[in-house]
Amino acid sequence: MYLFAVPSGHNFCTGTKKGFAFGIKGGVNLSRLTMGDVFTTRYDDNGNPYLGYDGKAVRDNIKQSFNTRTGAVGGIYARFGRTLFIQPEVLVSTKGGSFDIIQTDRETPVTKTINIKYSNIDVPLLIGLKGGPIRILAGPVASFRIGDNQNLRDAFRQYSSDLNNALSQATFGYQLGAGLDLGNFSLDVRKEGSFTNLASFELNSQPIDASASVKQKVTSWQVTLGIKLF
Repeated sequence: MYLFAVPSGHNFCTGTKKGFAFGIKGGVNLSRLTMGDVFTTRYDDNGNPYLGYDGKAVRDNIKQSFNTRTGAVGGIYARFGRTLFIQPEVLVSTKGGSFDIIQTDRETPVTKTINIKYSNIDVPLLIGLKGGPIRILAGPVASFRIGDNQNLRDAFRQYSSDLNNALSQATFGYQLGAGLDLGNFSLDVRKEGSFTNLASFELNSQPIDASASVKQKVTSWQVTLGIKLF
């Protein structure tokens, strides 16, 4: 008969010992567009300045809004390492925002709100530190657009004659945040920002003015719940 002792605190969980995890995750995005305020001339289909009720060329004001949009996010993640780790992810993410156009072609200006919603494949590559159940992590993220509601393109069609390259098909940004691991479950809260523009328009203007520019970026908060599969 053989007896042996198990050292205190020894863990036979191979998932913990090998420093690797793979799982699925899902949650919500809360996002907002950021941009400057711009006055620009509205043009008709023939390229001539649009005239308002008073016979003057219409100069609309394009303004950013503080409204936020809620979207969904979900996908897969992998984690390599224990205390110091690398975590790549592939996520399908819905984001959006809104901005206002104050139209001045009437005696009383009218504010029109443009709501934007689009879908991306996001690929974050995060580096983190883990102490006990708590993690902190940060890193770059590349986003590839796979669909949108076309509201952005339609809204600027009467202000710009060149929309071919205005909408970015890929953007680059960052994510940073913290997480909590409880058994096979993980909760993450992150802030995401943009290095590149979601859209960049050189707007037409009256001859005496320089071209106006609209550069839109998106910032968002992301909350996700993950389940480790192995």
